[in-house]
Parts: sequence; C-alpha cells; structure tokens
Amino acid sequence: MDTVLPGQDLWLRILEKVENEVKRPHFLTWFQNTAILSYHDGLLVVGVPNIFAKDWLEHKLGSQLMQAIQFVHPEVREVMFEVDPQLGLPEDQRALDVNKLFNKEKKSRKLPGRQEVRLLEGISSKCLNPKYSLQNFVVGGSSRLAHAASMAVGQRPGSLYNPLFIYGDVGLGKTHLLQGIGNEVLRNNPDKVVVYMTSERFTNEIVEAIGRRNSKEFKDRYRKVDVLIIDDIQFLANKDRTQEEFFHTFNELYDNGKQIVISSDRTPKELDQLEDRLVSRFEMGMIVDVQFPDFETRLAILHAKCREHEVLIHPEVLEFIAMNVHDSVRELEGVFVQAIAQAQLEHSTPTVRSVAKIIKKLGRTQLEGLEEEVDLGERRSIHLHDVLDLVAAYYRLSTEDMLGDSRKSHVILPRQVAMYLIRNELGAAFEQIGEAFGGKNHTTVMHACEKVERQLKKDKNLLRDMNAIKKEMGL
Repeated sequence: MDTVLPGQDLWLRILEKVENEVKRPHFLTWFQNTAILSYHDGLLVVGVPNIFAKDWLEHKLGSQLMQAIQFVHPEVREVMFEVDPQLGLPEDQRALDVNKLFNKEKKSRKLPGRQEVRLLEGISSKCLNPKYSLQNFVVGGSSRLAHAASMAVGQRPGSLYNPLFIYGDVGLGKTHLLQGIGNEVLRNNPDKVVVYMTSERFTNEIVEAIGRRNSKEFKDRYRKVDVLIIDDIQFLANKDRTQEEFFHTFNELYDNGKQIVISSDRTPKELDQLEDRLVSRFEMGMIVDVQFPDFETRLAILHAKCREHEVLIHPEVLEFIAMNVHDSVRELEGVFVQAIAQAQLEHSTPTVRSVAKIIKKLGRTQLEGLEEEVDLGERRSIHLHDVLDLVAAYYRLSTEDMLGDSRKSHVILPRQVAMYLIRNELGAAFEQIGEAFGGKNHTTVMHACEKVERQLKKDKNLLRDMNAIKKEMGL
C-alpha cells in the first residue's frame, strides 16, 4: 500500500477496518477523498468533499463507521461529518484516494466488452453482455422467485426447473435474467455450449436452412447445445414451420438433460397462436413472472446505477425518480441516464427540478413530490430571497444558517455562493447584499464574490454545484 502523510495514518487504519464491514462499491464511492479534519475531547470530525457523501455516510453507513472507529481508537465517543470542497483538489494533500490505496481487486475484476459464448460450427448466437449478471440484478418482492429460479438454473443447468419459462411485460428485466443465466452457466462451466438468441433470430436461421436445403444439418447442430435460451418466444406466433422445428429441438434437448430457458410477455396459456403441443412443453417446467418493482426496489435499482456509473446523485433526486416512473425498469434507467448525461454536458448536478423536466417530456402531467410547477419554457422571475431559499435547499441548510454568523466551512461556502449569485445574476450592490445577510460589511461581500470567482476556475465540484443552482433558478 502506498505511503501516506502522518496525519492520515489514523484515518487509513479506520478505513482498513471499514473496508471489511461495507460493500466494496459503497466503500469506493463514499469514502473517496475523505480525511480526518480534527479530533478533540472524544469528537472526531471527518471531512467529505460534498453534501452527497455527508448525507450517505451519516444516514447509511454511520453505525458501521462508528464501530470501526471505536475498534481502532476506543476514545472516540462521537463522529461528525463536515463538507470541505477543497478535499480531493490536486493541491490538497489531506484526502485519501481510496481507489488507489485499496485497489487489490481492480486488476482481476476487469470485464471484457462482451462475453463471447462457446458455439458449435454453424450456430449463430447473440453475445452475452457481461453487465447482465444474476449477482447485480436488484431483487425485490416482484422478482424474488424469478431470480431464485434463474440462479438455480445458472448453477445446475438441466437438473432443476427445465424448462424455465419467465414471463412479464416489456422492460421489467426478463432479458437481464436470461443473459444472467447464460453468464452464470459459463462462469461455473466454461466448457458448456450456451446459445442465447431471440425467436426472430431462430426463425431466420430456419428460413436460411430451408433455402439451402440443409434442414437436417440445422437440426443436428442444435441437438448438441448444452443450454438454449430463447427470448420473446411469443414472436413464433403463426410461424408453423419454425414452431415445428423448435418443438423437435425442444424434445431432443429435454430428453438429453439439456437446459432450456424461454421468455415471453404472456403466460404459456395466453400464447393462443402457438401450437398446443409447444404450450404443453412450456408448462412442464417452472413458470415464473417478473412484475414492475415496488418503490423500494426501484430506489435500490437507481442506487445500483449510481455505483455502476460512478456518479453521486442526492438521495432526494433518486427518490423523486423512483416515485414518478411507473411503467418499466427500462424507462426508470432511461430517466437516470438522461439526468446524468444532461448534468455532464452542462457541468452541473441533477436536481429534482432538472429531473422533473426530463420526466415531463415523457408526457407526465402530474408529478409527486414537486412543490411547484416546473416551467419548460421561458426563464422565470427570480428575487434575492429566492436565491437564498434555493442555495439553502441545495446545500441542505436553513436560510437562518446562511444569514447567521457561523464560521463552519459547510455554511461559509453556501453563504458565499449565494452572495456571488445575487451579485452576478441579479446585479445587486455589495451594500445591498451585505444588508440582506445580517448587516455584513460590503468588503466582506466583495471578498466572498472574488473568492468564489477564483474557486470556480479550478474546482469542478463547485462549478457543477453552481450550474445546478442556476438551473434551479431557471437560468
């Protein structure tokens, strides 16, 4: 492990203990660029680079962290988190780079772009995407049975739940489970022959084989696979020759103990345009459904996406997305991706208002958890007290804190940001701003604005915060 500054030694020993107590993605995300700011009379003050890390550590990891701290340093009786935007900047040497210091698993955990399945000559299969694993599938009450059955099949193909029939509406995770099964089989049995394809691809291969007059060769090839995964079986409707070939392939694989996995948007009994003999085969095994996840599961999916994309989004914003997307997991992920893409392009941070605009463009007229109507059009009128309220809400402070005399860093920065915005966006005089902030001297306001101006040129986190607040202001 790399050498660290003497003042970081205690925090490093604490994090070595914490690493064993929390999930690795949480550890690498929320402890990055943190440091001990002070310790006095049993109070340990931990510095974090932004408000999101502060909220997460306080509310999600507080108990595990306190246990680790007291294990390493029993004299600590209380821990407090304080936002210090300087942490992580190139010139600041206090923070620990946990991604560098705790990188023991990095090299072995690299994923390929796509995992090629092992195929027999002549069989065309879609590639399995390694991002679809059964381990990263977020399990909720609506998908618990489907996930458990998929895991059992992935670990022991051909011995349990054969065939496995997964049904559910569009965009609820069926493809994730199917590809996850294929990846799990290959992870446990690299020599297995796994074929994953859509029913459309299967149909095209049969048509091509008929055209070349080599149907027997086609049949022989598919009799040799170990796991056959067919997505969207409902599209075999009214394709009599394809259904016949699939029926014989199914029987041959089943009789030889090979695994068959099928997905559909309906139950077998509702596939009235498929032959009865096929439907009866589907009903021989395990039939499980995937439904739209509840609020808690939707929220867990969004948190998992934050870890996957390595982004920090305030829990309030994630809760707003989960509360207002009701149709599919695919749409849930779509709103999330649009939010972070827009934020990256505009160098800002996703907020409830910016996400509300994305959801409104999907045709939603009523949004839960939104205090005021979101205007998709012209810039709205903004006043001094509006800036105070928006900045305070963004940094999770009260306007009383902002207008008070506190010298804590997590209050000073928002106060200076508010002064800067009132000066530069509303054109208020220094004296007027000082008066609004409890009668502060105009030179204090001038110093604050100049400091923010300088910091914006080198602090990307502050720039993102500033742009996000401006979007909240309608600028």
